[in-house]
Amino acid sequence: QTRLAESGGGSVQAGGSLTLSCVASDSTYRSCMGWFRQAPGKEREGVASIDGEELSRTRYADSVKGRFTITLDHAKKTLYLQMHNLTPEDTASYFCASKAGICWLPSLTASNYDSWGLGTQVTVSS
Repeated sequence: QTRLAESGGGSVQAGGSLTLSCVASDSTYRSCMGWFRQAPGKEREGVASIDGEELSRTRYADSVKGRFTITLDHAKKTLYLQMHNLTPEDTASYFCASKAGICWLPSLTASNYDSWGLGTQVTVSS
């Protein structure tokens, strides 16, 4: 399994911005990669995903469209999530995930991914 390590979380006020990073340990990151989040008492939800071979193929949850951007830097083996105009509803632990094999379609379904990071906390205050 690919080892993934997230960073970049923190506390911001509503309307602020953060950029999360996720470094992958090997080249299996080149398949589907995604960002998920989980708030206390809630299920893990997909936020954004990207096809590692076709970087223009991305998918976003409706709740973050227009505010979040997922990108992948192959040279650094690093997945990013730029988050703008944050709201308290974005408060959660954020996880990156990767899927080995062919990325047929960027997915926001957690069960489609087989490697996970430990997460980074994002807290947005009003």
